Amino acid sequence: MALRIFRVRSILPKVPTFPSNEVFLFGPFTYNLQKRWKKPVDSAQTRLESRTRDLRLDKLMNQLKKLKLVLGLHEFISEQRNGYASVQLLLRWRREVGLNIGIGAFLRKYPHIFEVYTHPVKMNFCCKASQKLIDLIVEEAMTIKLTEPVAIQRLRKLLMMSTNGDLHIHAIWLIRRELGLPDDFRTSILPHYPGDFVLKDLDTLSLVSKDDNFVKAEVEKWREKEYIEKWLSEFETKYAFPINFPTGFKIERGFREKLKNWQRLPYLKPYEKKDAIRVGSVERFEKRAVGILHELLSLMVEKMVPLERLAHFRRAFSMEVNVRELLLKHPGIFYISTKGSTQTVFLREAYSKGCLIEPNPVYDVRRKMLDLVVLGCRNTNTMEHLEELDEIYNKESCNRLNAGPCFESQSEQQQVNGNVSGPDVGSDEETCD
Repeated sequence: MALRIFRVRSILPKVPTFPSNEVFLFGPFTYNLQKRWKKPVDSAQTRLESRTRDLRLDKLMNQLKKLKLVLGLHEFISEQRNGYASVQLLLRWRREVGLNIGIGAFLRKYPHIFEVYTHPVKMNFCCKASQKLIDLIVEEAMTIKLTEPVAIQRLRKLLMMSTNGDLHIHAIWLIRRELGLPDDFRTSILPHYPGDFVLKDLDTLSLVSKDDNFVKAEVEKWREKEYIEKWLSEFETKYAFPINFPTGFKIERGFREKLKNWQRLPYLKPYEKKDAIRVGSVERFEKRAVGILHELLSLMVEKMVPLERLAHFRRAFSMEVNVRELLLKHPGIFYISTKGSTQTVFLREAYSKGCLIEPNPVYDVRRKMLDLVVLGCRNTNTMEHLEELDEIYNKESCNRLNAGPCFESQSEQQQVNGNVSGPDVGSDEETCD
């Protein structure tokens, strides 16, 4: 028995031993092993990560995120009793506002928006909103009040798109800013239009009357323009949508033909009768959902809306589809930006180089706020020199009225009398970055 074992061991070749951490792609024991091929996952999340990005819209979302933080901090300061807050209090509540950096570093970034000063009695650092920001907020409220009829038309169109002509009041409240409505629209606006709106069960807003003058979708204007200016046939433009792909979008083989057939595909338009919603193929049903989302974004003031808030309109608009997957299927019409705290949907045709092509009064005021945020801490040296000029000119007028010197020193008087232009103003290119 021992002889047989010895013969077998002598016949078998000696197998070399390799360390366990080394991987051999080709060897005596791995050449016949097959590597299992895994099918790539194709989901809404993977398509969202691999989509072609629009850098201008992403940059705009980063700026809007900063504006949101600024407005949140201003709201917290305005809720205080005297209209200002100490820096120690802001440091304690900065997480509630949404800041993840030091409060001092944040305030130094925006000297045009927040003013930091020493309290004359308590001798601690306090913060208040600048007059520029306060004026813009007041101007926005006045503009919203002046454009109230336009906002009512948007609200009427939104109710017309619903299946039963009613929407939940909370869903409208979530997009009140996007519609150009004030925060208290339920008590300040709706009671003034009893012939148009009525509240059912205290939480559902219903449309009383329907005017055919407002039953024209915004995309119809583009279709008429394409039909007249480009001499296209009605078959080509009747159900088409404006397509604008982002820079760097790769067009695969056969994509143009599919897009051309999809543009010609008829569908039930947003303001048409909802009796035959389920009649037709799945592609027509999805195209109807695209038309509803396109019209919904067209009604917004800034032609964008947070993605999560669209879920509150799925049942009312009879859109039984995955909204995010539907938006990702049409990158030439919509764009989803993941910058900021939430995902935001943009209407691509409404923007050019990060700005709205057809602005409105409410958008213009909000753009001024955004420009103030983007300004950062630039031009602060110019502001200081202008304040010095104002002080000198005020003292000069005081001297003329009182017919006597009101200067603190003789050198200051010589500076006013000798140098009419005042001190040298710093260049606008100087920054505090």
